[in-house]
Amino acid sequence: MNNSDVRVQRICSTLLITIDRPQARNAVNSAVAAGLAAALDELEGDSTLRAGVLTGAKGTFSAGMDLKAVLNGDLPVIPGRGFGGLTEAERTKPLIAAVEGFALGGGFELALACDLIVAAEDATLGLPEVKRGLIAAGGGVIRLPRRIPYHLAMEFLLTGEPVSGRRAGELGLANRVTASGEAVATALKLAEQLAHNAPLALAAVKDLLRHADGTPETDAFAAQRAAQDALMASADVREGMTAFAERRAPRWTGK
Repeated sequence: MNNSDVRVQRICSTLLITIDRPQARNAVNSAVAAGLAAALDELEGDSTLRAGVLTGAKGTFSAGMDLKAVLNGDLPVIPGRGFGGLTEAERTKPLIAAVEGFALGGGFELALACDLIVAAEDATLGLPEVKRGLIAAGGGVIRLPRRIPYHLAMEFLLTGEPVSGRRAGELGLANRVTASGEAVATALKLAEQLAHNAPLALAAVKDLLRHADGTPETDAFAAQRAAQDALMASADVREGMTAFAERRAPRWTGK
């Protein structure tokens, strides 16, 4: 899948997804949202792909929602999938944000919707919506207080002031902080590291973490038992144990 606003590239078992509107600092309009949704469908639908990396073209992740497009009635929201076709989408495979340059507003919210974040040390991440009379409604208000302490999240949301990639790493928002220009390469290496693990187990971890947040502990353990029982009945668990006993790399089938 390729269109003029979102490009995809297969690199080993990873799908590299690139927002490609550099003339608009990769701001998200409806075409970008449709492109991202299609890219995620490709990632989910291809069993040979184990993870995705999301980035932006020419040194900018995304400046967020294309406000000029919105003023003309062009809304970058897909029903059931949210802003950019991503922020409310159900996904089973890991997605890593590789942030260079600006990740502001909706751009930062796209990164927050990913499972892991790699940020260049000189990247700029923030939620400036309040400066435009808006709130970070693409998941920023909901997700950020779950990622960092309450008062720090409130500072982001109430002041609208951004932080550097280096500071994001200090706050625990970024899994890796890289030199400028190295975020994508580092994210691809991280994606390949994930690809060595069982796809059913990765999907189960993602699902449990998503639903355990705010869930009573007894309910969370019940859900975990159900997930573990399903995994124990899978061919991948037997393959993982057999590979360990035979001292070889496992050959996952996702079944």
